[in-house]
Amino acid sequence: MINATINETLETKPADALQKLAFSIPETSKIIGVSDVTVRRLLRRGKLRALSSLRHKIIPMAEIERFLRADVKA
Repeated sequence: MINATINETLETKPADALQKLAFSIPETSKIIGVSDVTVRRLLRRGKLRALSSLRHKIIPMAEIERFLRADVKA
């Protein structure tokens, strides 16, 4: 279900989305449905974790799913 939502949100082909393992902050904000600023705030507060890749932060798919599941439970 989460993958279907991500595919629709990012408007990609299913095969393309399945190959992508991590997303940028703007992509993550579209997936979660919040602004880029909110994603950065969640990262700063430790509610969402990112990997640093050169100068850019990337958020793994598993971390986005963990965040969404934790948010649903709360």
